[in-house]
Amino acid sequence: MATAKSKILTLSPQKVNSRLWLYSILLTFQYGAQPLISKRFIRLEVIVTSFVLACEIAKVIFALTLITIEGGLRRLLKNWTLAGSLIASGLPAAIYAMQSSLLQISYKNLDSLTFSILNQTKLIFTALFTYVILRQKQSIQQIGALSLLVMATVLLSIGEGSSKGSTSSNPDQILYYGIIPVMVASVLSGLASALCQWASQVKKRSSYLMTVEMSSIGSLCLLASTFESSDGEAIRKHGFLYGWTPLTLIPVISNALGGILVGLFTSRVGCVQKGFVIVSSLLVTALLQFIFDGKPPSWYYLVALPLVISSISIYQKYPYRVMKRES
Repeated sequence: MATAKSKILTLSPQKVNSRLWLYSILLTFQYGAQPLISKRFIRLEVIVTSFVLACEIAKVIFALTLITIEGGLRRLLKNWTLAGSLIASGLPAAIYAMQSSLLQISYKNLDSLTFSILNQTKLIFTALFTYVILRQKQSIQQIGALSLLVMATVLLSIGEGSSKGSTSSNPDQILYYGIIPVMVASVLSGLASALCQWASQVKKRSSYLMTVEMSSIGSLCLLASTFESSDGEAIRKHGFLYGWTPLTLIPVISNALGGILVGLFTSRVGCVQKGFVIVSSLLVTALLQFIFDGKPPSWYYLVALPLVISSISIYQKYPYRVMKRES
C-alpha cells in the first residue's frame, strides 16, 4: 500500500497533464465521430431502447473489467453501500433521466435551431452549480472564455439548424411545452454534472464505480419503461436484437468507451471543461463529414473554430487564483 501511494504521489505534473490532454483528445474525437459511426452502422429498423440498453450494459462490462485489471474490485465491493451509491450515482442518474424526458418534450414543440441554442445554456448552469456545490470559482478571463464558448456553440447550432419547424404555432404551447422544458433540462444538466464532479472529486468515488452504478440505474429505468412504451411493444413483438447486424456492435462499443472516458475526464478535470470538449467535438464532426461525406463546413463553422480555440486557450491560461487577503 505504501509503495502504491508513493508512486501516485511522485507522479510528475507533466505526466498528469499529458494524461489529461490524452483524455481530452480521445473524448473529443469520440464525441465527434459517434454521430457518423451511428449513422453508418445502425439500421433504421433497430429499436432505440434496445440499442441504448446495450450501450449501458457494455459500459458496466468495460468498467468492471477495468476495475478488475486494476485489482480494486474486492476493495470497492467491501466499501460499497446502497446509501452511498444512491447519493453519489442514484441522484444524478435520476436527474439525467428527467432531463432526457424534458428534452424529448421540448424537441417536439420547438424548431431545431431554437432548441439547439437554448440547450447550450447548460454550459452556463454547469459553471453556476460547480460554484454553488463545489465552490469552484471562475476568473474574469475564464468567464469571458465561457462567453466565447457559448457564442461558438450558437454559431455551430445555426450551422446545424435544419428546416424542421415547430409542430405547433400556438405561442402558449411553444412556451410551456417547448422553451420552459428545455431551460429546465439545461438547469438539471448543470446540476447533475456538478453532482457527478462532487462525488468523484470530493467524495473520491471511483469513476469506474460511478459508471457501473449510473449505467445499472439507467438500465433499470429503461427496462421499466418497456412495459408501456412503443419500443417495449416492438421488442416483445420482434425481439431485442431486431434489425441488428454484427456491425451494430461498433457504435455500441464506441459509445460505451466514450462513457468510460467521460467518467475519467470529469473526475480529473471537471464538468465545466467537459463543455469545451463537447463544443470542440462539433468541429470534429464537421471535419469528418467533409472527409467521408464530402459535405463542406459552412462559414458558421469557420467563424466558430477560432472562437473555440481562443476560449480553450484563455480558460487554461488564466485559472482563478486566490488573493492574499482572501486566504
